[in-house]
Amino acid sequence: MRFYLGVTNNSWFNFLSASTPDDVNFWQPGGNSNFKLLVPGAPFLFKLKSPLNAIAGIGFFSSHTHLPLSVAWDIFETKNGCANFSEFQRLILTYRSDKENINPQIGCIVLTNPIFFEKSDWIETPSNWGSSIVQGKSYTTEEPMGKEIWDKVVDRLSRYLYSPVLQVSQDQLMLEEPPSPVYGRSVLAKVRVGQGAFRVLVTDSYNRKCSVTGEKTLPVLEAAHIKPYSMSGPNSISNGLLLRSDIHKLFDQGYITLTKEHKVEVSKRIKEEFSNGKEYYQFHGKSLLYLPPRTMDQPSSNYIDWHNVNVFKD
Repeated sequence: MRFYLGVTNNSWFNFLSASTPDDVNFWQPGGNSNFKLLVPGAPFLFKLKSPLNAIAGIGFFSSHTHLPLSVAWDIFETKNGCANFSEFQRLILTYRSDKENINPQIGCIVLTNPIFFEKSDWIETPSNWGSSIVQGKSYTTEEPMGKEIWDKVVDRLSRYLYSPVLQVSQDQLMLEEPPSPVYGRSVLAKVRVGQGAFRVLVTDSYNRKCSVTGEKTLPVLEAAHIKPYSMSGPNSISNGLLLRSDIHKLFDQGYITLTKEHKVEVSKRIKEEFSNGKEYYQFHGKSLLYLPPRTMDQPSSNYIDWHNVNVFKD
């Protein structure tokens, strides 16, 4: 199994360790590189900077993307490790040379189910860790050093409230009920995709375009649940749609829905109740403009049925 030991901003760790977020944005201020070292579900360890120099927690890799600073805040808010946007912006700009660019694109390593160890459970930095390592280093449990680190992590995890899945494939992570393969000790809970991770996954799966209108302006695009999360709808791509904000609101309120063939259906109630709706009736009967490339990620007929029965105003 491959895992990653990422150099972690100490203030980011201190801020987030005081809460219990479902996911976090492990941001990269440069926004130019791609993170391709882990598969979804793989462990990502938090290595604190000097003078602390310790492994102090773990998250589980969901995806990597690039986002404008303002959009990253809109999606994750305080799960960026800052109390407010101004503080987040100031922190990012301290690492960048183009400080006049107040809304730069940054890298976002999205991690789910983070666990922040108590100081008594911190793990010493590996002996082969060099001062030249700026961002992090990957290890595998098939090598002695990797196995030594991972065994210590598993020992710490046993002391916390739950044990997350330690190995899961990309396909399994996206399923509503993934199986629970284990590594080492018995593992009880499953990796859960948080709300921020869900929004990033849906946004990138739909190529950053509204599936109904084709709108590409990122700040007005929202990840909609077909079956609401509050009604036990999962944070899986197959239960999601990327929609322009007004289309999202109409979808949630039952004025717009989908057919099983992924065609748009607009309720006559818009005209009856609001004496308007020309903007929206132009989409009636048309197929979605964009769908995720993987069939398993496309809107599930089960969730579409639920929305038609329980939400849509026929």
